[in-house]
Formats: sequence, structure tokens, C-alpha cells
Amino acid sequence: MTDFIHTLKSAAAKRAEYRRTRRELRSMPLDVALDLDIDRAAADRMAHSAVYGR
Repeated sequence: MTDFIHTLKSAAAKRAEYRRTRRELRSMPLDVALDLDIDRAAADRMAHSAVYGR
């Protein structure tokens, strides 16, 4: 039972980090995104890769 709760907490923490990362990428000013060569339209994929490593 403890492993199950730990797994749920870990998944919730990763989901929160994903949403936070995606929100920050999407809200990045256009000039900063262009300087960093970041496509803001790909924020979902980039955030997923950063958090989950896939």
C-alpha cells in the first residue's frame, strides 16, 4: 500500500512539474524564445521531454 501511495505522489509531482514547465515555455516572450531557438508551439513536447525524459 505504501508503494502505491508513493507512486501516486511521484506521478502527481511530475505532472505538476510538467504543467509548470509548459506554462513557462508558453509564456516566454517571443524575442527570448527566438534567441534561444525555442518553438513555443512545441511547448508540450519540450515540457514532456524535460520532465519525463522521453
